[in-house]
Amino acid sequence: MTCSYAMECNEQLKARVAKHLNGFSRTSADADQGRSAAVAVAITDGGTGANLHGMPSFDDWQSHAALILTKRSSKLRNHPGQWALPGGRIDKGESAEQAAMREMDEEIGLKLDASAIIGRLDDFITRSGFIMTPVVFWVGPHREFVANEAEVDSIHRIPISEFMREDAPMLNEEEGHGTPVLRMPVGSNWIAAPTAAILYQFREVCISGRDTRVAHFEQPGFAWR
Repeated sequence: MTCSYAMECNEQLKARVAKHLNGFSRTSADADQGRSAAVAVAITDGGTGANLHGMPSFDDWQSHAALILTKRSSKLRNHPGQWALPGGRIDKGESAEQAAMREMDEEIGLKLDASAIIGRLDDFITRSGFIMTPVVFWVGPHREFVANEAEVDSIHRIPISEFMREDAPMLNEEEGHGTPVLRMPVGSNWIAAPTAAILYQFREVCISGRDTRVAHFEQPGFAWR
């Protein structure tokens, strides 16, 4: 991808996401429904570039752009080795945006300021007792990330096109659950809710412009702890 094409594709994506989030009426959870936490839905480039011919299109920047995900450290007591978005508890006096930026710095060495904030998705209440507030950020291209070994085993740039697959989301009934468990396929594997629910809402709201709600989807048993 040439520099001029990359810049134009990035601006198309950023404008599209901002437009859709600005027109989205998000839902907030009551403070007594759990402990407050924030996660970063951070848009960057895929790291390897792409070959484009002609003018950039929706498919061009969808294939080139990526979201930052991590694999949690296998040494952590809670949810070891699971897919996650950078994030954590909101400290006293912090906003969700401030907490998400602090956590990105602590977990993956990414420093952003308020100019990178695009908006929020719906709060999601986890079975482990947290109110997760997803904050969408524009990171831009060509950033290097450094994993905090105490919290993160690995950092991944997952192309947005992967979340647009026709077989996503995966909805499965599990015994004892009244609503389907939501998963998002990645390669030949999958990511489970709650992270998957946020990824699915990002796809629906930010990319496709559909006011899709995800709070009702269930989480697999291992996410309850």
